[in-house]
Amino acid sequence: MNRRHLPTLAAMQCFEASARHLSFTRAADELSLTQSAVSKQVAQLESILEHPLFRRVRKRLQVTPEGSLYLTEVRKVLAQVEMSTRYMQSYGGQSEVLNVTTLPTFGARWLIPRLNGFRFRHPNVYLNISNRVEPFDLEEERVDVAFFFGHGVWPKAECLKLLDEEVVPVCAPSALPEAGIKDPLALTQLVLLQNATRPEAWHDWFEAQGCYTSHSYHGPRFDTFYMAMQAARAGCGVALVPRFLAEEELQSGQLMIPWSFSLVSNSSYYLAYPEHKGEVCKVKGFIEWILEHLESPTKIAGLQRPCIPATEDG
Repeated sequence: MNRRHLPTLAAMQCFEASARHLSFTRAADELSLTQSAVSKQVAQLESILEHPLFRRVRKRLQVTPEGSLYLTEVRKVLAQVEMSTRYMQSYGGQSEVLNVTTLPTFGARWLIPRLNGFRFRHPNVYLNISNRVEPFDLEEERVDVAFFFGHGVWPKAECLKLLDEEVVPVCAPSALPEAGIKDPLALTQLVLLQNATRPEAWHDWFEAQGCYTSHSYHGPRFDTFYMAMQAARAGCGVALVPRFLAEEELQSGQLMIPWSFSLVSNSSYYLAYPEHKGEVCKVKGFIEWILEHLESPTKIAGLQRPCIPATEDG
């Protein structure tokens, strides 16, 4: 498509505001434009798309099916533009944004409690934390630090090991039969709650004890450990989770371990950061903070060198 035929950002803003208010007049007020200017921008957009975006029903605007489809895409574009603009506004200034990604339950249960006080040591660093499960490129996504579970390998990145993992079965005390659990296979009677990111988890746990069951892959499937633990708390079955993530519920008695065998995972939890950002102040400061707040603080020799100001980071 010729660039002259691409819609302008102003046209998309007019369309989005009109669709939200279902009124050209209210959209015009919001955008500090005239009603005719908004209407003209939407008309130009319809001409480019060759589809009607609105129709009038009883003197009121109504978004067409084509308009609803396009509105979803327009909102993505506007959100991305806003995010990119805010990123550039903070880049190289006195206040720096540190983009951090983490696994959902790990972030909520392990990372967040360790961030208390970071703001006072680094008042000019603003954390932007998001959840990511699928692999991605640190550079393309502009991520400064990523927490992940694996074997300590990430393309074009330095990886620091944080902790190992042992998985245990957990369930609500009320879910246990009165006679208790006499062997691991008895857990299949409680419904095995599955984690979508660890499809082999139950199979491996049983196999490590010399057991086999056709039920290893059967049961409700959840995206995160947190959801699986919540289901276990509600009595929906038994979940297989990293012990440190369930410590809060285990200590409070909301969950219990029905069979004491724990399996140490082959993978571990790591922190990764782009190779060229190891000396950037905001990244270095965050890594030092995390290492200090491990249960057993780890000293990394390479972190003792002077840091490079973030404004010099390409």
